[in-house]
Amino acid sequence: MSYPSATMQSKWVKTKWLLTSPNMRKYIPQTLLFSRSSLSSMLLQYSTVYFKPTGGTGGFNIFRITKLENGYQIQHNSVKTRYATFDALYGQLLKRAKARSYLLQKGIKLAATNGRPFDIRVMVQKTNKGVWESTALFTKIGVPGKVATNYNQGGEVSYFRQTLSGAGFGKADIDRIEAELRRLGKSVGRLFDRHKQGFRELGLDVALDSSGRAWILEVNTRPQFYPLKHMGAKRMYRRIISYAKQYGRKK
Repeated sequence: MSYPSATMQSKWVKTKWLLTSPNMRKYIPQTLLFSRSSLSSMLLQYSTVYFKPTGGTGGFNIFRITKLENGYQIQHNSVKTRYATFDALYGQLLKRAKARSYLLQKGIKLAATNGRPFDIRVMVQKTNKGVWESTALFTKIGVPGKVATNYNQGGEVSYFRQTLSGAGFGKADIDRIEAELRRLGKSVGRLFDRHKQGFRELGLDVALDSSGRAWILEVNTRPQFYPLKHMGAKRMYRRIISYAKQYGRKK
């Protein structure tokens, strides 16, 4: 019998679940609910902070805040706006939030492949026996100058090993990172099961910094994988679909 996978939209709830695990904590960039005091605290610690809706998908409405020598800059897509004071910055973000809940997240400088920033999608799915498997790894390569790497933000989907090779990682490092991410995907699946029943699929968005350290940016409970068809990754797509059909998902 097939049944749909459980979902959880709130990025804040999912972040709190991840933080309950001592092993997982080192993978989570500092994340706080948006408020005046948390914005002030984050900008004292970090030169770049991301401002994202707790319930958004597809990379929409994500803003990058950068601390400048004489003020601050907000970037949305490729549009940049400067603010001279903290009060002006906070006022603008408050207006953008429109009473919706937003998060602030420490900015991770993404590793770049052939000059373009990328992050990694780790696709995790549950077998009919209830065991989590990391079924696919692929990369989302961003458009230079844009905030998000998402496919519907103009990003390009590509092969994991090819992308990391283009970023200057050698074979031994790529093998190590792949093994770590596959383990991480399964661990996140088991952790989410402890908080809510019914998950059958997860998509981890993972950033690598320039040293090769992995950071979980987000966990999607309804991950998209149709871009793999456009990439021509038929084997990877078929593998994901073969698991997805077991719980009633067709695309």
